[in-house]
Amino acid sequence: MTTASSCDPGTASRASAAPVRPALIAVLALLTAVAPLATDMYLPAFPRMAEDLHTSAAGIQLTLTAFLIGLGLGQLFIGPLSDATGRRRPLLAGSLVCLAAGIVCAVAPNVGVLAGARFVQGLGGAAGIVLARAIISDTARGAAAAKLLGIVMIISVISPVVAPLSGGAIVTAGGWRAVFWALSGLTLLMVAGAALVVRESLPESARTRGGFAATVHGGRVVLGNRNYVGYLLTFCFAFAALFAYISASPFVMQDVMGLSAGVYSMIFGLNALFIVVTSAAATALAGRVSYRAMITAGLAVAAVATIGLFASVLADVPAVPTLVCFALFQGALGLIFSNATALALAETGAHAGTGSAFLGFLQFALAAVVSPLVGLWGEQTARPMAVMMIVSVGLSVLAYTTLTRASSSPRTLAEGQVDVPSHAG
Repeated sequence: MTTASSCDPGTASRASAAPVRPALIAVLALLTAVAPLATDMYLPAFPRMAEDLHTSAAGIQLTLTAFLIGLGLGQLFIGPLSDATGRRRPLLAGSLVCLAAGIVCAVAPNVGVLAGARFVQGLGGAAGIVLARAIISDTARGAAAAKLLGIVMIISVISPVVAPLSGGAIVTAGGWRAVFWALSGLTLLMVAGAALVVRESLPESARTRGGFAATVHGGRVVLGNRNYVGYLLTFCFAFAALFAYISASPFVMQDVMGLSAGVYSMIFGLNALFIVVTSAAATALAGRVSYRAMITAGLAVAAVATIGLFASVLADVPAVPTLVCFALFQGALGLIFSNATALALAETGAHAGTGSAFLGFLQFALAAVVSPLVGLWGEQTARPMAVMMIVSVGLSVLAYTTLTRASSSPRTLAEGQVDVPSHAG
C-alpha cells in the first residue's frame, strides 16, 4: 500500500469539498485587487496634489506610507480575529471602513486629513487581502487551492501595473480627487460582492476560542511550525527582491541606462507580463507537478538572474544583459509566489487567518524597509538595487533549503496526500 509520504509531491490531485463558484472567484479577485490599486493608482497625481493641498512632495509621500502601514497592521489584526469570529463579518466591516475612508480621501481639505484617511483606508482594505487567502484555505485543498491562489497572484501582479496607467488617465480627465472617487466605486462594488456572494467559510466548530489569549496561542502555533515559517520567509524575501526592483527600476533604466520614460513603461509592463505568464503556468501545472519542484526551479532561476544582474552592474550596466536578467528574475517569481503561499497556508490548520496575516504583514514590512535602502547611494547607480536583490533572493533560498521539507501531514499540499474534509459549506 502506498503511504502519503511516498507520493510524488503535488502529483496527486486533492479536490476541495465542492467546486468553488465562479462568482466567488471573481469577488476574491476583486478583494485582492482593490488594495494594490489604492496603493499605486494616484501616483501620477502626486505633483498636482502637492500643489492643490499646499504641501511638499514629502507630505504627499507620507499619505502612501500611511496607507502601507495601515495595510500591514490591518492584516495582522484582522487575520487572527477572523479565526475566532469567522471570515464574513470582518470582511464586510473592513470593506465598509475602506469605503468610508476612500470617500474622506476624495474630499480631504488638507494633507493631514488625507494621510489619516489613507491610514484608515489601509486598515479596512487589509480585510480583502488577508481574508481572500483565508477563504481559499477554508474552501479548497491541493490543486484547487493552488490554482485559486495562482489566480489571486496574477491579479495582484497585474493591478500595480494597470494602476498608474489608469490613474494617469483619470487624473488627466478629472483631477486627483477623481482617482479616489473611482477607488470608492470599486470598493462599493467589493462591498456588494462580499455581501451577496461570499458565504461564511469557517463554521463555528472550527473557530478558535478564548479571546486574546487564544489569538496569542494561535500565533505561537503558526510561528512554531517550521515548515510554515520556511515558506513564509521564502515568499516574503522573494517579494522583497521584487520590491527592490520596482523601487529602483525607474532610476536604473532611465537615469543609469538612459532609456526614455516611454521605453521604461513598456519594459516594466513586459516584465510584469513574465510574472503573469509563469503564474498562469504554475496554476495550470498545480496537481500535476510538484509544488516544491516549481518553487525550487523558480528559486534557481531567480538566483541565476540576480547573480547575473550583479555581474552586469559591476560591468557598468550594459543594457541587453541587464534587461534579460530583469526578465528572468520576474518570470521566476511566478513559480515561487503562489506555490509558497499555498504550502504555507496548508500548514496553518485551524489558524489560516493568522497565517495569512503574518504573510501579508511581513510582505509589506519588508517592502517598506527595502524601498528607501535601494536609494541610499543616489539615483545614478544600480548597485544598491543589485545588492538588495541578490541578498533578498539568497535569504529566500536559505529559508527554503534549511527550514522547509516535504511534510507527511494530511493537511499539507507538498506530498499530494488524501484530503481532510474542507470547512466549506
